[in-house]
Amino acid sequence: MEIKDKNLEELETICSDIRNRIIDVVSRKGGHFSSTLGAVELTVAMHKVFDVKKDPFIYDVSHQCYPHKLINGRWDEFETIRQFGGLSGFTKPKESDADYFVAGHSSTSISLAVGAAKAIKLKGEDRIPVVMIGDGSMTAGMVYEALNELGDRKYPVVIILNDNEMSIAKPIGSISKYLSKILAGKFYQGFRDRVDRNIVQKLPSGATYIAKKIEESMKLITPGIIFEEMGVDYIGPIDGHDLEEVIETLEIAKGINKPVIVHARTVKGKGYKHAEGQQEHWHGVGPFNVEDGTFAKKASAKSATAVFADALLDLARKHENVVGVTAAMPSGTGIDKLMKEFPTRFWDVAIAEQHAVTSMAAMAKEGFKPFITIYSTFLQRGFDQIVHDVCLLGLPVVFAIDRAGIVGNDGETHQGAFDISYLRFLPNMILCAPRDDKTLEYSLEFAYEANKPCAIRYPRGAFANLPFEASKFELGKAELLKEGESNKLFIGYGAGVNRACETEKLHNDDIAILDLRFVKPLDEDTLKSLACKYNDWYIFSDSQKQGGVASAILEFLNKEKICVDVTSFEYEDKFIEHGDTKKVEESLGLNPNQLVQKIK
Repeated sequence: MEIKDKNLEELETICSDIRNRIIDVVSRKGGHFSSTLGAVELTVAMHKVFDVKKDPFIYDVSHQCYPHKLINGRWDEFETIRQFGGLSGFTKPKESDADYFVAGHSSTSISLAVGAAKAIKLKGEDRIPVVMIGDGSMTAGMVYEALNELGDRKYPVVIILNDNEMSIAKPIGSISKYLSKILAGKFYQGFRDRVDRNIVQKLPSGATYIAKKIEESMKLITPGIIFEEMGVDYIGPIDGHDLEEVIETLEIAKGINKPVIVHARTVKGKGYKHAEGQQEHWHGVGPFNVEDGTFAKKASAKSATAVFADALLDLARKHENVVGVTAAMPSGTGIDKLMKEFPTRFWDVAIAEQHAVTSMAAMAKEGFKPFITIYSTFLQRGFDQIVHDVCLLGLPVVFAIDRAGIVGNDGETHQGAFDISYLRFLPNMILCAPRDDKTLEYSLEFAYEANKPCAIRYPRGAFANLPFEASKFELGKAELLKEGESNKLFIGYGAGVNRACETEKLHNDDIAILDLRFVKPLDEDTLKSLACKYNDWYIFSDSQKQGGVASAILEFLNKEKICVDVTSFEYEDKFIEHGDTKKVEESLGLNPNQLVQKIK
């Protein structure tokens, strides 16, 4: 879609068309909704002022990238958003040259812009990185690491701060908005440079001090002081839905030729009244009725997340030393229930996984029992803190790892494939996984009593109902669920137990099934005894093969010089695409019918 030569009226029509297209498709297919609707005018203005063919357009997280996709040649293909084999819900260079970088995790955009700006300067090119970042992403420390260098190096970068939820700094009436814009204009910028160069630097030291104090006092009445103090110019706040104002402001920012933040106030869900404002459930949605905003109700089993939340709530009521934290996902992890009942013992620290882990390490040292509840894909962001601040001292911190395994439509940036691999080699760490609701409750009871770091993984959605009576967890003890008459043994870990059971039902042989429960430490005695009876072992786990469950078992067998044939049905060495979970599993050859054929 070419918009460079469009006038304001035509651009506003394009904004309306984009909104209608997003509402139409997402209401039928589901996807990210309120944040992307709120960024329509900002996106159109970006493409009007800057050149996406040469300027890096960098979207933070990229929940708000749907208008960008529609402008850049994916209008018809937008029907496939987040569907298996279709468009990603995030920016993805494989889809289009207009997508500068893969995005799916928060707060990486300004670092990317700094790197791009360095490269542009070294190559002597006339390009400028343009960032769109939400106010939520500004809660992560990586943003300030990048701003710190950017303010020092002064590379030309335009950062659009899409403020749709909280005020970064409260403006002091209309005068603040007016002064902010004036201070960023070409006249003031040139005037300030001339004053500094021709007057302030030539004044006696006392007068220079006074002049500098006057300039600092002017900054104090603007809301962007934190950015100005870091060496980054600030414009705003502006109305992010006033297209003319946004275009005018971006033109000013582009001409400054220095790092600048444009603070734009927007409304989530703009243009669809049911989603407008602070309504978390409209962030990512399934299909809904456009007329009244109602969602199709589905009868569904209780999710593993809900089971975890209730079980942890019971523990917290019994034990006053139970505390917990999440990183910007209170409802997604179920911690919101505990924050409501125990507001002084459970916290949301925003998008700050590193801080979440280290702060809970200190609480563990003080005698509390912290439960750190973070999605598998996001816990990766706190890896160094797990190593240095938890495991090194062997502190009894519990990692409740939600969304372990395939998560579906969010795709390759969100799949919970790697937590076993990146936690298993850490000294002092215990790794366990429940197979159903009751064993999840038992795993939390076990973790509370454990005197070392302990990680518990569980899937998105609900566990299957399995016909086995649950028993309490004992450190490093597996559970043989079913004896078998054949020479085959199915070993399941966590939700993999269900896949093992489903596969066993479809197979003609009578096959033994073991719930491994612990991948660290392994139940070596049980594995030794089973090796005497079964010599074909098949491993079922929703995790990466490299460094995963089968790898742990093979290491043990090699150490003990035990010879059995081991086949892993874990994920291969690649990133897993987005789409409906069942279709993704089928593409990986992991549904039970496919597994039966492989075994035969």
